[in-house]
Amino acid sequence: MNVPAPNPSVPPYEILGGEAGLRRLVHRFYQLMDTLPEAWEIRRLHPESLAGSEEKLFMYLSGYLGGPSLFIEKFGHPRLRARHLPFGIGVAERDQWLMCMRHALDEEDADPALKEALFKALSGLADHMRNQPETGD
Repeated sequence: MNVPAPNPSVPPYEILGGEAGLRRLVHRFYQLMDTLPEAWEIRRLHPESLAGSEEKLFMYLSGYLGGPSLFIEKFGHPRLRARHLPFGIGVAERDQWLMCMRHALDEEDADPALKEALFKALSGLADHMRNQPETGD
């Protein structure tokens, strides 16, 4: 887990509300991706139904935030960058993904320090998924 919790004895997974809280966050994230016109580039990289993507992100974040390691149990090591290489992910897609996550986190009734720490950690992760050069690189 790479997200520091306000109370180190309680994992971020629990602070966010456990399974129900994390599912709510991930569901809202994908609702935003599916409905915000400004998220078009990232949305088009996903299948028509977002259900599978939603479940995988929930499973990944569960373990990432100190809850059950559901993704690893089902799929093995996440190898996130390798799993995302088939998709053209540039600055626009990264920023749109983060915009949806920022909005979803902002709607959560959770510790602001935790939400900010989580967003910061996910920002680094999202940037690592980029596999397209910036214009001018």
